[in-house]
Amino acid sequence: MMNQDHHTPILSGFMLGNHRVTTPVILSPMAGVTNWPFRVLCEDYGPDGLYVAEMITARALVAGNPKAFRLTRFAPSEKFRSLQLYGVNPAIVQQAAAMIVDGNLADHLDLNFGCPVPKVTRRGGGSALPWKTDLLQDIIHRVVAVCQPAGIPVTAKIRTGIDDDHSTMREAATIIEGEGCACVTLHARTTAQYYGGHSDWSKIAELKQLVSIPVIGNGDIWSAEDALAMVEQTGCDGVAVGRGCQGRPWLFADLKNAFAGSCQRVSPSLGQVCQVIMRHARLLVDFYDGDETMAVHDLRKHIAWYLKGFPVGGHTRAAFMSCQNLADLQRQLDALDPQIPFPDALSDKPRGRTRYAKKVHLPYGWLDSRRLNNQERQSLYESDVEDASY
Repeated sequence: MMNQDHHTPILSGFMLGNHRVTTPVILSPMAGVTNWPFRVLCEDYGPDGLYVAEMITARALVAGNPKAFRLTRFAPSEKFRSLQLYGVNPAIVQQAAAMIVDGNLADHLDLNFGCPVPKVTRRGGGSALPWKTDLLQDIIHRVVAVCQPAGIPVTAKIRTGIDDDHSTMREAATIIEGEGCACVTLHARTTAQYYGGHSDWSKIAELKQLVSIPVIGNGDIWSAEDALAMVEQTGCDGVAVGRGCQGRPWLFADLKNAFAGSCQRVSPSLGQVCQVIMRHARLLVDFYDGDETMAVHDLRKHIAWYLKGFPVGGHTRAAFMSCQNLADLQRQLDALDPQIPFPDALSDKPRGRTRYAKKVHLPYGWLDSRRLNNQERQSLYESDVEDASY
């Protein structure tokens, strides 16, 4: 991927505990997307970054949910294993962290305090949780206490706040640093923004001035040039990429090259994209223990992203959605023109979800105080409000 001549690195990486992330790029956890087959594709293009598994619910892990344990699996090629954990009951999150440590399931644990999805926030989790500073501090304190003796760095991901009137990032980042986390990732949107509009990168710069641990910027990285612009504007220590790599795992090659000071970029033909799709499918078959139907069904959303912008008709796209095995998939791929060039006009445009949240779903009275009241504390600490099914 890289030119053989020498370049001056623009950003040289950051430390995560005792582990150096040489390429300062993180694959953000995305539900239903960042299982190990997709992570392997991304890491092949951009070695030495940080590739995080999709979010696991602490309650599901503690309950022994098979899907949760499937998501803890890593490919043999993944030398540094990163898991992301979500939960609202401190005791259950602590228990899940202990299972990860005792079972040697990961080398790095990220805590999700940034998810804006209603089924998470209505329980007080994800991006709703940092509003309650005592709850945030308790969860992080417990998890670091479990992970630190095992040499497992803990990190946290947050948003800027609930909405423009209820900011949480400054207090949250201070707690995150104070409780011993190795770095903080800021998705520079509020919960109310969901994935709409443009993220406010000035908030990343603000956070960089506030804490001394590495700050990773997240939001609207659609191209290597976006990543360079974010670093220049904010001084962040690295970038986290989510929707921008959907259907484009080669974006990590562009990012690696850009931070190494190279202008080399990847622009695959449709034939080359088809080869990536087929490799992705075969990896998914391994992920699903040989079940081709499960693998091809999982691949459907990815195919829509892979083919985005290519002049492939609706009938052909529909045919991909009816594939049931690898032979069906190969037959559809063989029918495409491999010489069609990559639609560069779409290479730096938004992908995936772009809408605003219609309403922020929170527990009743959640915004009345920055600390838990007795009823909230009893509900979160003594009851089982989390869902063990995902």
